Amino acid sequence: MRYQYKFEKILTLKEKEKKDAYARYSEALKAFEEVAEKLYRLLKKKEDLLALQQEKLISGLSVQEIRHQQVFLDNLEKIIEHYQKEVIQARNKLNLFQNILHEKNMEVKKYEKMQEKDFNRFLEIIKVHENKLMDEISIQQFISKEN
Repeated sequence: MRYQYKFEKILTLKEKEKKDAYARYSEALKAFEEVAEKLYRLLKKKEDLLALQQEKLISGLSVQEIRHQQVFLDNLEKIIEHYQKEVIQARNKLNLFQNILHEKNMEVKKYEKMQEKDFNRFLEIIKVHENKLMDEISIQQFISKEN
């Protein structure tokens, strides 16, 4: 007797969906990390620029240089704002794909648990069948010894 799980095709499909969900999650994670890294570099650049500006203010700075740095800082702020929005969007996308992956993982585990229970029932049926067969053999041996 050979074991055949009745939901094997569904389990295979669910595993493929889980693999696809994991791939999408990995891509979203990579995108999030890239955008977050860009934002970090920009914030670090702004921090360094502010420290440099503070040093120059102490030593003396022309009005023209102050204006130039302020324009540069304003542009940097706009870029930082843009990347902050991108980080938020990337995080939301990452959370969405993480939830989808979690759901797919749970579905696969349900089918695997069902398969495990089904296989245990199959083993139990085989065991009962073997016991009946052994009983029949024992009875036949007993009858043949009496004759």
